[in-house]
Amino acid sequence: MTQFDRPFTYPTTRKIDQTDDYHGVKVSDPYRWLENPDSEETQAWVEAQNAVTFAYLNEIPAREKIKQRLTQLWDYEKYGIPFKEGSRYFYYKNDGLQNQSVLYTLTFLDGEPKVLIDPNTLSEDGTVALGGIAISEDGKYMAYGLSTSGSDWQEWKVREVATGEDLSDHLKWIKFSGASWTHDGKGFFYSRYDEPNEKSKHEDVNYYQKLFYHKLGTPQCEDVLIYERPDQKEWGFSGGVTEDGKYLIISVWQGTETKNLIFYKDLTAPESTVVELISEFEAEYSFIDNEGSIFWFQTDLNAPLGRVIAIDTNNPPPSSLACDETPPSPREGGFTEIIPEAAETLEGIGLLNNQFVASYLKDAYTQIKIFNLDGSFVREVALPGIGSAGGFGGKRHDTETFYAYTSFTAPNTIYRYNMVTGESTIYRQPKVDFNPDDYETKQVFYPSKDGTQVPMFITHKKGLQLDGNNPTYLYGYGGFGVSLTPSFSVSNVVWLEMGGVYAIACLRGGGEYGESWHQAGTKLNKQKVFDDFISAAEWLIENKYTKPAKLAIAGGSNGGLLVGACMTQRPELFGAALPAVGVMDMLRFHKFTIGWAWTSEYGSPENPEEFSTIHGYSPLHNLKPGTAYPATMITTADHDDRVVPAHSFKFASALQETHAGEKPVLIRIETKAGHGAGKPTAKIIEELADEWAFLVRELDIN
Repeated sequence: MTQFDRPFTYPTTRKIDQTDDYHGVKVSDPYRWLENPDSEETQAWVEAQNAVTFAYLNEIPAREKIKQRLTQLWDYEKYGIPFKEGSRYFYYKNDGLQNQSVLYTLTFLDGEPKVLIDPNTLSEDGTVALGGIAISEDGKYMAYGLSTSGSDWQEWKVREVATGEDLSDHLKWIKFSGASWTHDGKGFFYSRYDEPNEKSKHEDVNYYQKLFYHKLGTPQCEDVLIYERPDQKEWGFSGGVTEDGKYLIISVWQGTETKNLIFYKDLTAPESTVVELISEFEAEYSFIDNEGSIFWFQTDLNAPLGRVIAIDTNNPPPSSLACDETPPSPREGGFTEIIPEAAETLEGIGLLNNQFVASYLKDAYTQIKIFNLDGSFVREVALPGIGSAGGFGGKRHDTETFYAYTSFTAPNTIYRYNMVTGESTIYRQPKVDFNPDDYETKQVFYPSKDGTQVPMFITHKKGLQLDGNNPTYLYGYGGFGVSLTPSFSVSNVVWLEMGGVYAIACLRGGGEYGESWHQAGTKLNKQKVFDDFISAAEWLIENKYTKPAKLAIAGGSNGGLLVGACMTQRPELFGAALPAVGVMDMLRFHKFTIGWAWTSEYGSPENPEEFSTIHGYSPLHNLKPGTAYPATMITTADHDDRVVPAHSFKFASALQETHAGEKPVLIRIETKAGHGAGKPTAKIIEELADEWAFLVRELDIN
């Protein structure tokens, strides 16, 4: 008998007398002190919780074997999609087990590649990641961002491509920003915050994003301020130079709301002012390209599935177009519709070979369609199967491009596409040590609680017996307009090899069916997302794929909230739960880092009506003493600055206190990582091995 055949003994978590009044409702918060990740007491708590968790994991015999298989499968070459600037090609590649992918450059596709930057050399443990790059128009310079331990904060530098040497440029206090070069290669636009002082570290006083121009070879203090709005501190700015080099397009965002503004600046006139083209948050506008004063946009204005319009900046629309009940085409002083809304969801669009290349989602898998500039249909790109395709980047006159295709059983394969002939040829195809023919994927549609049909992908070994005894891993997200589409995962292959069923539910709140699908799972509608997920679990059980004792649910970030809400609402329905970096304290989420921006998705606890809904599902506040919850392993990082670890810390403490069953309630805390982006391969494999080992034990997988 091991120590974990007996009831668990968890670290004692101190409780304080803290009660808050929300619109007349008294809510206790006894673990408020865990919101300080740097206190000695919190750090001691982290150490004590990890000691219990890893003692449990170390006793699982299958853990090491799982880690070895993950490592073996992971060790294959992974290529990114090539892209071209000037006379050079660029692409990412990971040899297999490198912690970070390496950026290469070459002058010919069949030439000898040269390492441009290898992030693995920047830290011993691989926790310094390349956060973003921008290549100058002539391919001479690369601006690049670096983040440490998964932080959203980045520092940007400039490297000469030919020599691989860094210049003196060093920019700081950058978050949620890329860079865009002027066509003369003398500098680039980017967004940043002021250097924080002690007051702004704790308050948002005079602390907001601003758009700057950085001239190459000058110190950051000399950067030219292009645009700021001190009266709108929640606004953020994304600046991009048009392909003809004549305009700076400024997309203005507010929180995570999909609606944005569009401003522009004439770069041919140095003293020009910023012009507000779209000045109300009425819809999403994504700039595609321009023909002189004609600007093309992808928008969901009066078209929740998306369409393409043209706006003549010499004859701009009135301040708001949203008052129109039906899309006018054309309209004097407004816009011209180029590609109308289709039955599928328009995900993205670009220009190649003087044609629009449009990416659509049909029931959460990709379709690529090509249109002439007048909107007339040319052809659909033949893809290898029902999966996900992305790429199709390049310049307006390019006649070739590259794209990547993947599915649940097909690793990311890079294709070269001829825009003239419509022919696809394989450019890079990885070799992974498994046989995809042993597995099958199907898509089903199941009814949610209110009758809404929700799509779900299910992958498993061929010949699966529907006897209700299959270990099943149900994954979801359901928020922020994010679409879950087919993709290959080494981790999932290991699960499938162990006889597991892998299911992904495309919940409301996502973007699979456009903005209406997204809005159907936001604010006062958020419970519908949880209903969709619970209904997916019930469907899998009713159709004999699994049973509650064999069913695990998982999700990260907003998906962690999903798991937390569903396991508190229906604890008897699941055998195990894996909430990762979840938003668990829905009454205080808006008080930390970028959390304020999520009120457009969740609503605000400061609003009485929204508070009632939020409080009704907040995972931390809906744990009930004496309840047997599923076996749970919470994962987070001690300095995640996206979803602060206090969410997971407080939820774990409350869950351990209220849980009445014999199943373990553990929290695994990474002590040198962030929200997930840029996480080293070694750490990813370790965490996945721990999660699968946890499920092997708790779902009783032989």
